[in-house]
Amino acid sequence: MNFKKTLLAAAAVVALPVIAQAQPVSGLYIAGGVGANWQQDTDLKGSVNNTAGTKIENEFEVGYVGVLSLGWGFGNGLRAEIEGSYRSNDVSDTRVGGASVANRGSGTGTAVSYGAMANILYDFDLGSSLGGIVPYIGGGVGYIWHDYQDVGVSFSNGDKTVYNGDTGAFGYQAILGAALPIASVPGLAVTAEYRFMGTLGHDINGTANVRSGATVTQTRLNSDIDNFNHSLLIGLRYAFNAAPVVAAAAAPMAAARTFLVFFDWSKADLTDRARQIIGEAASARGQGVTRIEVNGFTDRSGPADYNMQLSIRRANAVAAELVRRGVPRNEIVTRGFGEENNLVPTADGVREPQNRRVEIILK
Repeated sequence: MNFKKTLLAAAAVVALPVIAQAQPVSGLYIAGGVGANWQQDTDLKGSVNNTAGTKIENEFEVGYVGVLSLGWGFGNGLRAEIEGSYRSNDVSDTRVGGASVANRGSGTGTAVSYGAMANILYDFDLGSSLGGIVPYIGGGVGYIWHDYQDVGVSFSNGDKTVYNGDTGAFGYQAILGAALPIASVPGLAVTAEYRFMGTLGHDINGTANVRSGATVTQTRLNSDIDNFNHSLLIGLRYAFNAAPVVAAAAAPMAAARTFLVFFDWSKADLTDRARQIIGEAASARGQGVTRIEVNGFTDRSGPADYNMQLSIRRANAVAAELVRRGVPRNEIVTRGFGEENNLVPTADGVREPQNRRVEIILK
């Protein structure tokens, strides 16, 4: 997996849909991450094929990195933390004097960096513009040990120039990242980061096996080693005292209101009092009302089929008056129930004024 592919993978994680609303980190937290590390090429000076002072350039494979941090959030976006880190990269190729030695020898060894740093970071609260994702930047300083384990070049005849040992030096880093909160676990967030870490240089000792005929002489060497790293990490961060995200309370639904409009016997005409009541219903329609039911009824006098049609005409008459008073027709549902659902129970054939009605129900 090369560096560009690793970068694209981390970018895809940063672009994941948001899971929870972001909250400022406040108080104690822990964080950790793992990922890929790319160490820049380094130059050594050694003796190769009996030639002293030869430049040896090492190229490294993409390796791995791990970071563990303990920090404190101040609740205003600012965070401070201490971290421990570990990076490891194997040598992939070695060039001697600017030429590849792939056909004359092979690169060998592993370079390891480990140490501690103190970081200052700042979270950018962008509200909901990124769906709750919180970008952050930071920087740190500390002390890094750089360990060379047989780093150099070796040949099939047994000659080799390798460096071993570790030395410490002042280290520094820059951090660019983003956090994605997890709603089901308050305080938990997935993090994605890019880090650049460098040191002021390391003085590493080496040895060269110089062959002269059947005689092999070991020569001690010393070289100043650069150490520059680019890292991409995916991790987790947990803030111990994060408050649960409380969902906003849903607005209470307005209670249904009912208005009664009464009719003369066998009539569907609106009286002045009926129009007044319909006007009150139209005025009561306000915020929260999304549906108006207009249900027509009759008493139990007359044939059932006739009463069903009469109840529908009464409902349509009330609906038409509501529309005239500004109520959108698509909010109104009209139905006729005939002589069913009487307000006042009666025997069949009884004329009862309170059963000759339309109910206007605001929901």
